[in-house]
Amino acid sequence: MEAEDDVEPAESRATTPRPGARAAARAVRMAGAWAKLPDRECRAAIGVVLGTGLGAVADTVADQVAIAAADTGWLCRSTATGHAGRIVCGTLAGIPVAILQGRVHGYEGFAPEALGRGVELLAALGATTLLLTNASGGLRPDMRAGEVVIVSDHLDLVRRPWAEAIGGGASAVRPCATRLYDEALAADAIASAREAGLPARRGVYAFLSGPSYETRSEYRMLRAAGADVVGMSTVPEVVVAHRLGLRVVVCSVVTNVARPDAPDRTDAEDVCHMAASGAATVTAILHALATTHGLPRRTGGTPPA
Repeated sequence: MEAEDDVEPAESRATTPRPGARAAARAVRMAGAWAKLPDRECRAAIGVVLGTGLGAVADTVADQVAIAAADTGWLCRSTATGHAGRIVCGTLAGIPVAILQGRVHGYEGFAPEALGRGVELLAALGATTLLLTNASGGLRPDMRAGEVVIVSDHLDLVRRPWAEAIGGGASAVRPCATRLYDEALAADAIASAREAGLPARRGVYAFLSGPSYETRSEYRMLRAAGADVVGMSTVPEVVVAHRLGLRVVVCSVVTNVARPDAPDRTDAEDVCHMAASGAATVTAILHALATTHGLPRRTGGTPPA
């Protein structure tokens, strides 16, 4: 692990999304997304990726227009349950946002570079703050389904060559675990959830490749290793966002609680149903981000290409 003093500031590590992502951003605008918004010169100040069962969060966006993610020619079509595969553009509290309803996963057979393309597209649309969400299994016995965990760190148990995801080579990505997740955004996320009377806590996310759910022994191992929740996504997006200099906060909705000594059967439909129960908390956090951390509208120029 790198020492704190060796961490690059965001300004020095920020890179420009690849030309393909910029072309995809132009495709979104050409499809009419930005032209139909009240202020067509605005930036997408906040980018959002909605995980399994959380697509309804996008319904709270005003002035929205949407296109299929695959129509950009940059994003792949998700085959996972509970992922609509759309890009929704609109405003929250007057702040422009761009939302991906769903993501692709490594277990669907996609190459590592495909897993970070959604984040690259959001950055190309102008987002500087990123809210990532997912559905996860809870590893602590005091957790309950529908609770939201604000991720403070992760265990990457896949260790794919994430450098390929941004085309920078093996030496391009050197993420420091102390700086991947924005502390101020996480604190505000917890505060906004609690202010709304909704359950939320901080925790560590364990990333496994899937698609099978964990065995009883794996649950015990993950808990002993310090993980609070476990899932099959998000970490590649966090790494790419870090490289691009974006501020990141991650909301993980607990859909089931692991009880190794009395395991319950879980399937994708159950996960989708229970994830939806955490949508209110995610929505409250997103609205708080828009009002507190959203950038002011631009008065001239064009959205970034």
